[in-house]
Amino acid sequence: MSYSIQLYTLRNALQEDLPGTIKKVAAIGFTQVEPYNFVATAKELGAALKENGLTAPSGHAPLLSQDQDEIFAAAKELGISTVIDPYLPAEHWQNAEDIQATAAKLNAAAKKGAAYGIRVGYHNHQWELESIIEGQTALEYFEGLLDPELVLEVDTYWASVGGQNPVELLARLGDRVKFIHIKDGPGTTDAKAQQPAGQGTIPVLDVVAAATSLEVGVVEFDDYAGDIFEGITESLAFLQNNAAQDVNA
Repeated sequence: MSYSIQLYTLRNALQEDLPGTIKKVAAIGFTQVEPYNFVATAKELGAALKENGLTAPSGHAPLLSQDQDEIFAAAKELGISTVIDPYLPAEHWQNAEDIQATAAKLNAAAKKGAAYGIRVGYHNHQWELESIIEGQTALEYFEGLLDPELVLEVDTYWASVGGQNPVELLARLGDRVKFIHIKDGPGTTDAKAQQPAGQGTIPVLDVVAAATSLEVGVVEFDDYAGDIFEGITESLAFLQNNAAQDVNA
């Protein structure tokens, strides 16, 4: 299992100076990133990643609302092997029929992605956990409709905001979960209140341990009141130091 950084965390810095920001990410100690909006930035981003020895095993792109062939082609160019749809608003998660339709569309996207050698996944917010469909969370109902090759990236913070225990949720979802978003804070919708890993109410180490088929743990802040580069440095240090302790235990 390795750690990555969701580049949306650094969106303001990237807009000002993409090459410089990627260089900083590498200097902090990240070896992997998770790009967003990568169709628009593919050439510049690809050059910056290569220059700094970084890889992008996963990336976020709106597969259900934009040109899939364009997304998969850009992903292939960047070496992204899993493309994750990052967001479908709350109204899509309120009844079984809508969730079935979404699952069918994502299954179709996965078939198209397979032709490019790319796997497809989905990333949640809180509403997929707040909505209950046939006795289970909408996310779990959705998971049961996905073809075997699809994966989930569980945002463990938004799962908590949505009223679920992220450790228990990960245990129930099992091998479907190949990526998680690691973030901490008070577990509220106030994104500015998010904190570096280990400094909030989320049991981050238990969460990481609960994702038994995890490939990449992705550090993310939706927003942050402090210096964002200090925030991601503290998060990575917490994860690496505690992972080292686990190995030596």
